[in-house]
Amino acid sequence: MIDAILNSYYIQCLPFLFKGLVWTLIITIGGLILGFILGALAGMGRLSKNRIIRAICTVYVEVVRGTPILAQVLFIYYGLTEDVIGMNIDKITASIIAISFNAGAYIAEIVRGAIKSIEKGQHEAGRSIGLSQRQTMRYIIWPQAFKRMIPPLGNQFIISLKDTSLFSVIAVGELLYMGQQFYNLNFAPFQTLIMVCIIYLCITIPTSLYLRRLERRLDV
Repeated sequence: MIDAILNSYYIQCLPFLFKGLVWTLIITIGGLILGFILGALAGMGRLSKNRIIRAICTVYVEVVRGTPILAQVLFIYYGLTEDVIGMNIDKITASIIAISFNAGAYIAEIVRGAIKSIEKGQHEAGRSIGLSQRQTMRYIIWPQAFKRMIPPLGNQFIISLKDTSLFSVIAVGELLYMGQQFYNLNFAPFQTLIMVCIIYLCITIPTSLYLRRLERRLDV
């Protein structure tokens, strides 16, 4: 009898949670793709010899890293109203923007650190064979630096994935929010939240194990 009740409950619960998981992954992956582009530019900017570019990138990194992502998404969704920017931002777009700006600031430091970790002799070697500074960065420095970025970028994926749970505050239909909606209807928060945690762990644990294996393989 108990097994039948539990089976019935989980059968009802899973469609809610998987729908939320889809949005969680969309927001995370979409935000990280944009975040990597933004972070790569900001990271390179922080290494620029141009003081203005370096200052702008530094301010961006420090401001974003110094404020909570919850405040950032609230500012984007509620603060950037139609009166301010001439358009309304929907919940999903606000979430992707928040992830991209937040992750971008941390990725900028990953990029900067990886590039700085490459020996100066590599730069000199590129210039000595006739490559320009841009070509040296593209063909010699960046491939080596990117290999060193992979493990921390994987860790950033896990962090951003978990950060999406905060977006329930603006009613984004991600995993945690859908779990909340289900247990509000069925009055079973314990079972629902256990399943939510299990789904998160089913993503984060294999990702962590893969990153450790990849780090050993890359020897970084």
